[in-house]
Amino acid sequence: MKHVSDIVVRPLLTEKSTLARYTGSLYTFEVSLTANKQEIAWAIEKAFGVQVEGVRTASFLGKIKRVRKGTGSRSDWKKAFVRLAEGQTIEALEAV
Repeated sequence: MKHVSDIVVRPLLTEKSTLARYTGSLYTFEVSLTANKQEIAWAIEKAFGVQVEGVRTASFLGKIKRVRKGTGSRSDWKKAFVRLAEGQTIEALEAV
């Protein structure tokens, strides 16, 4: 079985994700490319001790960038939108 830190990379703390957190109890995380929705829900429940109601994901391709004499690319990444059950919050992210 995977470890929680292998699935959840970091929380995404942007203006848009903060607004979503206050209006609808929707938290945003950067997750592993190979993680599925069930693994993400399990990892969030295990790491923060909350009950997950639903998970939506979005995958992003890394941008192509010019580097010295050629081209390079940023890494591909995946974002997860996690909706918690009614009345649940993640206290570690509320202080930020």
